[in-house]
Amino acid sequence: MNAGAFRSAYLAAAGYETQLAEELARRGVSVARWHGRLALSGNAPVASAWALNTWRDPRAIPIRSIADAAAKLRALQRNWWPYAPLHHRRAMLIAERLPHVSAKPLVFPGSAPEAPLGSFTLLAPDLVLASPDCSSPFPNGEARFIEDRAGPPSRAYLKLWEALALCRRWPLAGETCLDLGASPGGWTWALASLGARVIAIDKAPLDPRIAALPTVTVRQESAFALDPARWRETQGVVDWLCSDVIAYPRRLLRLVGAWIAAGAAKRILCTVKFQGATDHEALDALAQIPGAWLRHLSHNKHEVTFAWGFA
Repeated sequence: MNAGAFRSAYLAAAGYETQLAEELARRGVSVARWHGRLALSGNAPVASAWALNTWRDPRAIPIRSIADAAAKLRALQRNWWPYAPLHHRRAMLIAERLPHVSAKPLVFPGSAPEAPLGSFTLLAPDLVLASPDCSSPFPNGEARFIEDRAGPPSRAYLKLWEALALCRRWPLAGETCLDLGASPGGWTWALASLGARVIAIDKAPLDPRIAALPTVTVRQESAFALDPARWRETQGVVDWLCSDVIAYPRRLLRLVGAWIAAGAAKRILCTVKFQGATDHEALDALAQIPGAWLRHLSHNKHEVTFAWGFA
């Protein structure tokens, strides 16, 4: 396919090209070719959960030189980030001639960048493919944070931070968070660190340091045994329902549906985890819930983050 015929491109996380290809096929998107982890297509762009970054307006731009490439990109917009599986040095030299884009790790709590960020790559030394319109505000869809290496018991909190930064909203002091499948306590720690009141639910115990936090209440029981309607009647509506629990996607689908149907949670953030093959049908069902989005975040493994209630 001629480079000028590409109408969309989808950047997969390393190791998750297969999941992206399967999803695109289900959406009727044909991949013309792969450019590293970037799936190039002649089809119109579609919403993709498995793409770290979707290039929604790719344009083939012939170039005569590095200076010519930079000038043509600047004529389209200000902010650009390279993806360079090939011709890496040349792509970096082009990037050096473009306006500086800060890629410093984000201090959380903080929102994802708001300025539009385009992406470009070199298909050949004299041919740039550039998209001024991309789905992710992060360079190549990869969020980086100033990490806390002392407080949390695991690095799982980073995917929660990433989701909250993308949603541009996080728990505030005085809000109530229900953390399902909380052990060992990474998400509980992150939520409590924001000043929220956290009710941690898990049959397994939390890390003692996390359980001892003053705004944390621990209930050693199954997250799936809770009755959302009963919870609303006795405890009220929770501001945040969060879950990083290990469960089959269809079981999580039923859980999320029950809490939404009962009107027992204002916002929901869950990790949809896969044990073996990717259950694309369950993801489709979750995506069809009004007000929901699904994304394979840069801190996700074989899992996708589900968010609801942020419209």
